[in-house]
Amino acid sequence: MQATKFKSLFSLAAIYKNCVRTVAVTSTTTNTNTENLKPFKDIPGPPSLPIIGQLHHFMFGGVFTNMEDPKTVTRLTETYGPIIRLDSIFGKPPLLFLSDPESVAFILRSENWMPIRPDLESLEYYRKYYKKNKKAGQGNKFQTTGLSTENGKEWKEFRSTVNPVMLQPKTIKLYTAVIDEVAQDMIARMKANRDDNNMIKKDFYKEMNLWALESIGTVALGCRLNCFDPNLPPESPEWQLFQCIQDLFTISYEIDFKPNLWRLFPTPMFWKAMKLYEKHENLLKYFIKKGQDNLKNKCGIERGVLEKLLEINEYTAYIMASDMLFAGVDTAANTVTATLYLLAKNPEKQAKLREEILSKSERRPYLRACIKESMRLMPVVAGNARKTSKPYNILGYEVPKDVNIIFTHQTMSLMENNFPRADEFIPERWLVKKDDPLYYGHSHPFACLPFGFGVRSCIGRRIAELEMETFMSKLMENFQVEWFGPPPKTVHRSLNYIMGPYNFVFRDIK
Repeated sequence: MQATKFKSLFSLAAIYKNCVRTVAVTSTTTNTNTENLKPFKDIPGPPSLPIIGQLHHFMFGGVFTNMEDPKTVTRLTETYGPIIRLDSIFGKPPLLFLSDPESVAFILRSENWMPIRPDLESLEYYRKYYKKNKKAGQGNKFQTTGLSTENGKEWKEFRSTVNPVMLQPKTIKLYTAVIDEVAQDMIARMKANRDDNNMIKKDFYKEMNLWALESIGTVALGCRLNCFDPNLPPESPEWQLFQCIQDLFTISYEIDFKPNLWRLFPTPMFWKAMKLYEKHENLLKYFIKKGQDNLKNKCGIERGVLEKLLEINEYTAYIMASDMLFAGVDTAANTVTATLYLLAKNPEKQAKLREEILSKSERRPYLRACIKESMRLMPVVAGNARKTSKPYNILGYEVPKDVNIIFTHQTMSLMENNFPRADEFIPERWLVKKDDPLYYGHSHPFACLPFGFGVRSCIGRRIAELEMETFMSKLMENFQVEWFGPPPKTVHRSLNYIMGPYNFVFRDIK
């Protein structure tokens, strides 16, 4: 049977982050007392058949055939409720989807000492085993694989080491001027690339990713990458890095979020992934060396992120640069795209935001509220995940140790009982007083967690907020943003991607 017939079937493992609007749910008891509970196998989910289990729902025209469709999990949750079990398929472990915020809160708090988060297996393999095998005979001293791929004691030690660098507001503020410079350069590029209808002629998705890479690169690599240079040749290190990141997201979706035989034996796709990771590492080392050379000319200036990481050691600087680029390019680009779309469709909100921006006030609460509301309505990451370290009572069911649970924050963010007028873009809900029915504090605090929770919350949050707020400010100062035609299509892969056509119109502010 041709492999193409199994494309939608193999997408099953990716479903766990593809969580969208569903019905309201009612919280029941959740604790660690597992006596007198219904067994794990009784948790609702698509019915199983002998031998093939739940496979028939995901193939040959089944109701869950298209796993990239964001409404797939909507159908699951509308049918089965706030807790759903999907059985193991092709060696992938069973999954639980949980859309009850009180249960989510209990598990996240219970697992917040050294939480285990299932993630990028192929990157972990590259850093832990592939590189070690290639360097056999050079010593076997353990080195952490980084925040994206490590768990347990090793993760905790590495996070404790880099936290003082990555979470220090004073350090992040050092990048205000260069992030502003990147934003202004991007605005100039957008103006130059408009057609007669004030639409961007170039691929809008790539343009936003170029901006995000140039922005995060100033922090992670300590220098401007100059990705906007129209004369950069395709074989330049800058363009190779940009393309390498795009290719890695594509292949990671194929081998990390779908059942894949590489876990049993090395497939052609596995070797392709290893070569891409190796290329990415070599490119990062090239730019870090470039950043180190720049540091030699900055005597007396406050030390930035790269310099402080290099003081720990060069390996730590490389690992953090790698994790920042993996986590900070597509996410920032898609969040800005979503915010622009929602502002274009709500011109009164856009006018209110522009008034705040043009006032030149240092405090810009409405800007932050617009971005937060965008991340609620159109999040780039649809859920959070934990692997249970002990048995739990979840909504009356016994959930054993070592089960992967997906917290469907996108689903919960779009529930009417969590956020009144949940389908509407209302930035004011993050600013109004407590006596207002829309006040966000009336919602469960664990319904919407775009940056995660606790010790495993996003370490690059301050950097991401600085980048997005700066760029959005420049966009509002320069353009009246409009949208025509139907809404953009969102496709779930490893992240939620806003797909073209991008029907934006960028008119100059007079």
